[in-house]
Amino acid sequence: MDRRRFLLAGSTAALLGASGSRLAAAVATTNAPTVARPRPTPQQLRWQRDELAMFVHLTVNTFTGKEWGDGTESPAIFNPRKLDARKWARTAKQAGFRSMILTAKHHDGFCLWPTATTKHSVKYSPWKHGHGDVVREFTDACRTEGLGAGVYLSPWDRNAKSYGSGEAYNDFYIAQLTELLTHYGPIVEVWFDGANGEGPNGRKQAYDWLRIHATVRKLQPDAVMFSDAGPDVRWIGDEHGVAGDTCWSTVDPLSVPYPGYDRPWVGDLLGHGDPHGSVWQPGESDVSIRPGWFWHAGQNSQVRTPDDLMTLYFSSVGRNSKLLLNVPPNRDGLFEPEDIAALQGFAAQRTRWFAHDLLQGASVRASSGTTAQATLDPDPDTYWSAAPASRDGWLEFTLPGTIEFDTLALGEAIAHGQGIANYRVERWHGGAWHALAWGTTIGHKKLARFDPVRAGKLRVSVEFGYATPRLARVAAYLGPGRHYGPGHDMK
Repeated sequence: MDRRRFLLAGSTAALLGASGSRLAAAVATTNAPTVARPRPTPQQLRWQRDELAMFVHLTVNTFTGKEWGDGTESPAIFNPRKLDARKWARTAKQAGFRSMILTAKHHDGFCLWPTATTKHSVKYSPWKHGHGDVVREFTDACRTEGLGAGVYLSPWDRNAKSYGSGEAYNDFYIAQLTELLTHYGPIVEVWFDGANGEGPNGRKQAYDWLRIHATVRKLQPDAVMFSDAGPDVRWIGDEHGVAGDTCWSTVDPLSVPYPGYDRPWVGDLLGHGDPHGSVWQPGESDVSIRPGWFWHAGQNSQVRTPDDLMTLYFSSVGRNSKLLLNVPPNRDGLFEPEDIAALQGFAAQRTRWFAHDLLQGASVRASSGTTAQATLDPDPDTYWSAAPASRDGWLEFTLPGTIEFDTLALGEAIAHGQGIANYRVERWHGGAWHALAWGTTIGHKKLARFDPVRAGKLRVSVEFGYATPRLARVAAYLGPGRHYGPGHDMK
């Protein structure tokens, strides 16, 4: 049952990850009705609060130098002699990632587990003399390190002779999916795309998505399913790690009826969502740490820098999306030192950036006229709510002294849906309020950056919401190496 509480609190503490403290200190309760809007399932809510997931692309392409294999590759070329999935998982965990997704099968059809469905698999490779199972080592490693394990099973199979034959290939694909979902323990995300090219017989396949989704629901009911058509989480519409600055977690499922649906406007729709959408389907922003998705020796000097990765964090997680960052193992089955160093630098920057909420200790006044002192509360579902049936409201933060900051973090209480459509942040200066940042959607997290400023009083205003506004996070930070300087006189 919905806890319809009217809560007021101080600012949050750390924003790193999804477990930062929330606005707390209850001051009143109400049973007033609210506008019904889509809400996340517990699985979707957990998925988005994780914020960071790591993609791992590994297959025969790693040994051929291709991005898309054609299905004629011999299993004899697959031999990652030093493969160590525990090192992958440790690297991900140390960098602050909460889950990992493995390409169990890419378009070339090569299976990273000893499947009973085809000879195009690790069982017929020299790796571990045909007794290896990358999926097993991957899922075991994730659980050992406390990470969620996910799998990608490409629907396009350029090796399977049954591809393009209709029901026979659908049976083949369901058999592979069933192996992955019954042999390896709990799976947190099943990753699909709409790739649909020609098979060995020159024909395309009509995928039975209803049957595919039903299989996942039956065998892994706690897993979320990804594709450009969901059904649980959606592609953000590009492979650049950039969500729309306006980004709703709701969509109309009929707008993108199946994975691979291709219309000129689909990318924009996926990037922005739909405030009137009838289902909760938040966006996932996928991007690679390198120019390619698979490892290529010539790209070791083209790994994204920690600064680049921070920019991706702001354009994905900071825009109400989740970041899925690909890190491909090399031919030894290991992450390259350059990739590991970039991930470590990325983690260090996030830690420094979001270590100290500068609004901590502020007194808070709300549009209702109620006041409260800042407190901490570990409950992620506590929040400030505007008056019942209101579509706007504000929170005013008064600090003991002047703070210097360049980043604002806002977050809605998304367990109750997403409704805020316009917000404004102002600072008090010269006896009047002056706009500092403004925008449209907030969702799970909205991050705004600007030149360093100084202020002793801030006001966060929700100018319009499709439902009663609820804020669970308001925080201010100063990025590493950033300083207030001439030309920014905000005293």
